[in-house]
Amino acid sequence: MYFQFMSLLYSASLAVGVHSQNHRPNNLVDCLTSVSVRISVPSSQDFNLLSQPYNLRLQYTPAVIVLPTTIQQISDSVRCASSSGTKVQARSGGHSYASYSLGGQNGTMVIDLSAFNDVYVHGGIARVDGGVRLGNLALGIYNQTSPRALPHGVCPGVGTGGHATHGGYFTHTYRLEGYSSRNWGLMMDTIVGLDVVLSNGSFVHAASSRLFEERQTVTKFYFQTQPAPSSIVNWVYTIPISSVNVAASSFLHIQNFARNASVVDSKIGLGVSPSASSFRISGVYYGDQEDFTSRIVPELLRGLPTPTSQSAQTLDWISSLTQLWGGPLQQPLTGYSAHDNFYAKSILLAALTSYFTYIATNGTHAPQPWFSEINLLGGPGSRINDPPIAASNAAYSERGALWVVQHYSEVYSSPPQQVFNFVNGLNSALENAMPGTTFGGYLNYVDPELSPDQSHRLYYSQEVYERLVRIKREVDPDNIFSNPQSVGM
Repeated sequence: MYFQFMSLLYSASLAVGVHSQNHRPNNLVDCLTSVSVRISVPSSQDFNLLSQPYNLRLQYTPAVIVLPTTIQQISDSVRCASSSGTKVQARSGGHSYASYSLGGQNGTMVIDLSAFNDVYVHGGIARVDGGVRLGNLALGIYNQTSPRALPHGVCPGVGTGGHATHGGYFTHTYRLEGYSSRNWGLMMDTIVGLDVVLSNGSFVHAASSRLFEERQTVTKFYFQTQPAPSSIVNWVYTIPISSVNVAASSFLHIQNFARNASVVDSKIGLGVSPSASSFRISGVYYGDQEDFTSRIVPELLRGLPTPTSQSAQTLDWISSLTQLWGGPLQQPLTGYSAHDNFYAKSILLAALTSYFTYIATNGTHAPQPWFSEINLLGGPGSRINDPPIAASNAAYSERGALWVVQHYSEVYSSPPQQVFNFVNGLNSALENAMPGTTFGGYLNYVDPELSPDQSHRLYYSQEVYERLVRIKREVDPDNIFSNPQSVGM
């Protein structure tokens, strides 16, 4: 994942190994060789493997991939890139939908953080290196004398870096149902400090007195963890849908349920995966299964078609994550090989009525396999809507949204434009149903087909974006950290 650095005002600037720029070789590779950092260039034997993106649809060729093992090497590498005028992109897990972990364009210097894998917990604060993947993070903070937990996604191969700095909603992609963010906030909201290499190569520690977002290299995160729940209810109900009217009325009921403070609070997370023939309603409950079954389920299912299948099971924290993912959480430290070929979009909504006519008409004839997921962000008790004061200035503007919707389609065999048209049609069906509404998007579901101006309007409010531009001019005046949709100058 690429770093949209949601930084905190750095409290101290600890310059690391400052070298005289007068003696820097102009050539990037010569410079990197002179500071003794391992690199891979297009002619290297391992370059094709190291430069393979998660989204195979978007292939880019970096100028060089840097594989540091120390902060000093990261600092030196950034200085080399700056002296040669090369753009820089840090890579944590490499799961960027838009391949921004490779820079989103040819010729970038990629800083691969795969050697930075330490997880340490003290006094409830998790110190997590920038190259740690989410599955290893979950296991690392849980396997303590007193098990700890954080709100984060369930896909274990996603890197902490991009996930946390773009929000870090505990959501799902395909089989990844899980929803602790309504209970604990966004992963971004739990950050209390960062260790960062800035665009001039200096190393700083950022403390939580001022939140802002900009693109730098985060080498270590400091997260405020929670005690891991001893029991969680994982649940799922499949509702048959026989017509567009049934789909619309069923979702309207689910939306009314989600706003009902007599049954919904921060302890419940839910999402809906609609298709032309069914709704899969699933989530978690941070409470007693008997209370869930006797008090919450009757209100959720009231007036809906009788479920064709259902399940509710009490599990511990790690077992819950493992079941939701559908496989082991432990991820390899090197040689990660998961890939897909796809196009995705997102939309954040304060209300959701109906786009089921489009699904019924076009969903069964889509050019490629696809899915839609509609996840509850807001509603009674949501910590996303009511963040801690320290997080209220973070570069995440959609705190008032009720739902986040992701539309995702494979692109393996069909012409990409056919898939783009279908996925854009899903988003348009929502937008057209609510004229006059201002829509946002979720940056971790980034759409690379948007222009810079479109992406800035969708992913940030005007106030947030203007603040980011001011900070960009201050901390990265030469625009060293950059991708096609990054904050402008």
